[in-house]
Amino acid sequence: MRELSNTLTVAQKAASHTPYVRVDARNRVAGIVRFDWKRLYTGSEDDYFHGMTMPGNGALVRVRIGPPSDSRKLYRQTVSEPGPLSDFSNWTYVGQYNCVCMAVASQGAEVSIFWVNTSNAVRRIKSTDYGVSWGSPELIDYCITAGVALAAAYKPNGDLALFFADGPTFYVKKCLGGNWQSKVAWDKTTGTLSGAAATYDADWNLWVTGQDMAGNYMLWSLVYGDGGEVSVGTWSALRGFASAPAGGNFEYGCPFLDKPDVYRGLYAEKFSGTQSYDRPFWSHTVTGSTFTEGLWHEPIPMELAGEYGLAMAHHGDYCWMTSPSGVWRASLAEQGLDLTADVLSVRQETHPGGGGLTVELRNDDGQYASPGEGALSMLHIGCQIEFGPGCVTSEGEECSPCLAYWLEAFEYVSRGGKASVVLHAPDSWRLIGSWRARHQFRWNKDSDEMPVKDILAFVLARVGMKLGVQSQSSVITGYYPDFTVHPGNRGDDIVRRLLSFVPDVLFIEGNIAYIVNPQSSDSSVYSYGQDHDILEGRYRHGAWGFNRVRVEGLDPVGGTAIIVDSFSWEQIARLHDRLTLIDDSNIDTVVRAEERGDAYLREAEIESVEGMIRVPVNCGQQLYDVIDITDIRAGLSEGKRRVVAITLAYLPERGEYEQRLSLGAV
Repeated sequence: MRELSNTLTVAQKAASHTPYVRVDARNRVAGIVRFDWKRLYTGSEDDYFHGMTMPGNGALVRVRIGPPSDSRKLYRQTVSEPGPLSDFSNWTYVGQYNCVCMAVASQGAEVSIFWVNTSNAVRRIKSTDYGVSWGSPELIDYCITAGVALAAAYKPNGDLALFFADGPTFYVKKCLGGNWQSKVAWDKTTGTLSGAAATYDADWNLWVTGQDMAGNYMLWSLVYGDGGEVSVGTWSALRGFASAPAGGNFEYGCPFLDKPDVYRGLYAEKFSGTQSYDRPFWSHTVTGSTFTEGLWHEPIPMELAGEYGLAMAHHGDYCWMTSPSGVWRASLAEQGLDLTADVLSVRQETHPGGGGLTVELRNDDGQYASPGEGALSMLHIGCQIEFGPGCVTSEGEECSPCLAYWLEAFEYVSRGGKASVVLHAPDSWRLIGSWRARHQFRWNKDSDEMPVKDILAFVLARVGMKLGVQSQSSVITGYYPDFTVHPGNRGDDIVRRLLSFVPDVLFIEGNIAYIVNPQSSDSSVYSYGQDHDILEGRYRHGAWGFNRVRVEGLDPVGGTAIIVDSFSWEQIARLHDRLTLIDDSNIDTVVRAEERGDAYLREAEIESVEGMIRVPVNCGQQLYDVIDITDIRAGLSEGKRRVVAITLAYLPERGEYEQRLSLGAV
C-alpha cells in the first residue's frame, strides 16, 4: 500500500464521497528533466581536443587545441556573462603549441588549464579571478609517452586532483593546500588508454576510455576514493559501460562528465567500417543511484557529428554544452502543466508485465490543439504524465502520491458537438519492452560476479529505471547464473528470464521497479467489505496448473545430472500428478533445484485462485498487496487474497469512480 493521509483514508471509505483526481504533465523522461538544448553559437573552428568549465560566478571558460595544421596551439576563452547575445568567437592564444591533450577545471574563483605537449611535459596555467587573468605556465609532471587521457576536478575545499594516462597506466596527482603531491598509479591492468573525464562528488568519479588486455575497446566507470563511497586513496573496480570487440571497427574516446542533477556523461563513438561516422553519445545515471553502482541509461546518439565529443558544465538554472565550434544551453528547471481541471475521464490499468493510463481532456476551446508549443511546451510525446487518485477530504482536495507514465500518443475526438483529446500513456513496462540490447553482456561465466538482483538492476537501468525492494528472497541475492544478453534481445524478455530463476515478482510504479517475494504468511495491508464497501465480488478456486515440478541441473564437479522433484501432495491426491519440467545447467546444487521447484509450485498455487472485487477507489492500492475480504453473501470472512491486477475507472458523467481488483491466492 502507498502511504495515505488519515483524512484521505477516512474519505475513501465513506459511503458517499467526492472524487478528486490530479493529472499533470512534466518535462521529465525516466524520472529526470529532459534537456531542451538551444544552440547559441555556430562557428568555423576546427573539431579537435577541447573542454570547458564554469567557475563560481557563472562565467563560461572554454579551452581548445588547434589541429596539427595549426601546430596544435592552445587557445582559451572566457565569457563572463554567457547568454543568447554573447560573443563566443573570440579566442586567446596561450603561447603554447604542440599540445596533444588538455583539461580544464574550476572551483570558486580558481580555474586551472592543464595540457600535455609532445615533449611529454604536463603543465598548467591558473586564474584566481574567474578566468579573467592568468599566471605563467608551471611544470606539473612528465609522462613517458604523451597520452591523450587527461582530466581534472576540484573538491569544494579547493583541493585538486589531476588524472593522466601514461600508456596503459593511469595516474592521479593531487594538489593539497596548494602543494602538489607525488603521482600515484592505479592498480588496474588494461591496454592503452585514450581518454578520461572526472567530476567530484564526495569522491573523484571518472570515466576512462581505452582498450583492455584483449584489445577490446572500452568505456569504464571508476572511482578514486576520497572517503565518500570509496576509502581515501583507493581505486574502485573498473565497471564496463560500453564495449566493442577488437577489430570490430568501433572505438570510444573524449569522455566528459558533469552532475547538474544526476550524473550525465558524453563521449564520442567512432565507427570506421562501411558508412563510417564520428558521433557524440550521452547518458545519465538512474535517479536515486550512486556513481559506484554503475547504473547508466542506454547511451543515446546526438544529431551531431564530431570525433572529439562535447563538453558539459552547469551553473545556476542552466546546463551548458560546447564543442570548438558550438555552444548550447538548456534549462535545468522542471516544468509542469496541471491538467486536472480539464479531465473528463481516466482509466488506469496495472498488470504484471504492463499497464497504462488513458486520460480524456476537454478541448472545446482548442486549448490542446498545439501540444509542444507555447504554454504546452512540456506536453509532448515522451513527456511524463503523472496521475494521483484522491478524494475531497476535511482538509481539502487530497490524492495519493502520483504515479508516472510516459505520453506515447494523442487522440483528438469530436462527437456530439464536443471536442476532446485523449492522452495514451503506458507505464515503464513499455520502456522495457522497447529496449533492445546493443551489445552482448555476459555474467558469471567463470566466477560469481553478479547475482540475479544485480543483473536485473543493470538491465532496468538501461531504460532509466531504478530497482527497489519491498521484500526479497535469498535466491535473488545469492544465485549467480551464467547469463548472457545477446544483441537484439528485448528488455522485457530478459527481465522475464531473470525472474524465472527466482520466486520473486516485479511491479512498476513510475521509474522504479519493486521486487516482492510473495509469502503465504504475508499479512493483510487493507480490508474490504466492512468499512470499505464491495460493490461486486467473484471468487474462484481451481486446480493447480501443475502439481509436480522436476528440475534438472548439472553438478559442475562430478559432471553428473542433478534431478530433484518438488510435489504438492494434496493436489496430486486429488488430480494425480501434473508435471512440468525445468532444465537449467546453471542449477549446480540440490538446494538450488529445490528452491526452483518450490518457486514454481508457489506460482501455480497463486494462479489457482482467481476472482475479482469491484470497489470504490482505494487510492493507495498496489500490485501484489495482500488484502482481506469480508463478503458474507459469498461465505468470506476476512478471507486473504493477493491483488494481481488493478483497473481504475473515473467517469464523472456516469458517476463512476471505482476499481476492479483481480485476485490470486496469498
